[in-house]
Amino acid sequence: MKQRIIYKNGKFCTEEAAHISIFSGFAMYGLCTFEMTRSFNKDHFQLYEHLERLYNGIKILQIPVKESIEKLMAICLKVSKLNENAFNKDDEHRLMINIGTGNLSIYPGSHDPIVLVSDFPLSWTVRGMGKLFDTGINAVVTRQQAIPSYLIDQRIKNRNRLNLYMANLETANYKGDNNWALLTDDKGFITEGTGANIFCVKDGVWRTPKGHNILRGITRQYIIDILKMWKGSNELIIDILEDDISMYDLITADEALFCATPFVILPITKANGYKIGDGNRGNHFNWLLKVINAYVGVDIEQQIKDWNKKDKGKITASPYQIKK
Repeated sequence: MKQRIIYKNGKFCTEEAAHISIFSGFAMYGLCTFEMTRSFNKDHFQLYEHLERLYNGIKILQIPVKESIEKLMAICLKVSKLNENAFNKDDEHRLMINIGTGNLSIYPGSHDPIVLVSDFPLSWTVRGMGKLFDTGINAVVTRQQAIPSYLIDQRIKNRNRLNLYMANLETANYKGDNNWALLTDDKGFITEGTGANIFCVKDGVWRTPKGHNILRGITRQYIIDILKMWKGSNELIIDILEDDISMYDLITADEALFCATPFVILPITKANGYKIGDGNRGNHFNWLLKVINAYVGVDIEQQIKDWNKKDKGKITASPYQIKK
């Protein structure tokens, strides 16, 4: 297979040729904001929306990036184009865009910002997830909590992700399969998973946590927009609320789901081992998945299951779990 090409600071090169200084703020402080996108039928989904969020982080972190959002979007599309022959026909693109700081001022070398755009198969990220459309996820509330926004604003998608790793590590010790971490804030209200937002439904009322202690996901907003569009014309949608959600609310919900860019939506059928609803994937999830499939032109569930069949026997660890 052809080597994949990335963009780094004005040049295109192979992944193996891309290096970052050990003295960079990127490496020493994790001083970086980033985005990861996906395609449907090779068309990039909400790329501009991802870049808008990225540039909000760049502004707040005061990284002096020269590229405009329009130029960076063109770079992303070119990286994708350059990698077409490095992908299988059924692969989807998974762009990873990292914007970080160069060498800290006390060290020699370049102090210019680091701009990296890479592209790899989406199937890597969703390995082993196909079965979760059938079994659902057990959301495990961890002792490790979300970092409150008055310390680090979670709306900035950043590389300081140790708390998420610790939550995954804690969840790896939980008995059973299909366990994903679910974090709470300092008041005990549910925030998000380790890379996924959450919705729960009770009597047609869709609820998702308020946006102050979470990363406001692009897919989360996409779902909110869909629900608002269909509200009033579908009995499955009575209202949509951004709300404080307790563990009690989640356990007593009719249905719940995680959402994120790579897999879009997955059902949550248990929380700390308690069944949500009847413990099975429900009508609200099925309806939402059907609608999104129609909008993006892909059978998301079948696509992931097909990739998983090809991956049989390979590593099935994902960014949402730590395998022990």
